[in-house]
Amino acid sequence: MGTEIERKFLVTSDAWRSEAGPGTRFRQGYLNAGTPVVRIRQAGSLAFLTIKGPGLLARAEYEYPIPVDDAAAMLASLCPPPIIDKTRYSVIHDGLCWEVDEFAGHLAGLVLAEIELARPDQPYMRPAWLGPEVTDDLRYQNSALSRAPGPPSA
Repeated sequence: MGTEIERKFLVTSDAWRSEAGPGTRFRQGYLNAGTPVVRIRQAGSLAFLTIKGPGLLARAEYEYPIPVDDAAAMLASLCPPPIIDKTRYSVIHDGLCWEVDEFAGHLAGLVLAEIELARPDQPYMRPAWLGPEVTDDLRYQNSALSRAPGPPSA
């Protein structure tokens, strides 16, 4: 069993861009946005089926590679619209990898940063471009964003 331990933050400036690697376009939809979350994700030339258990900071996560053509077909026919469209960038800060997601489509303007940790109490240095933490705010879970009419209001 895999466990995902992840903290999520709003991004308040573009300062991260100078440290970012090249971005990868992600398209993702949900076969089930409840519990468990069942997600289809196309990430560049790769695709995955992901199943996530309940929880916000730490939860069970199982991820399996699937054929890209199958993912495209499921996103088009099985996942209710809108499909999340975002570009993910990796930024190394103080030895840890932050993933910065810049959303497009119905969520244009939203930028979130995530950090995966080895344990919930693992210390980390906050980059200056981070805003408020939204780990515990259900509105910022990707499964909820997929059903939102637009970015959550602060």
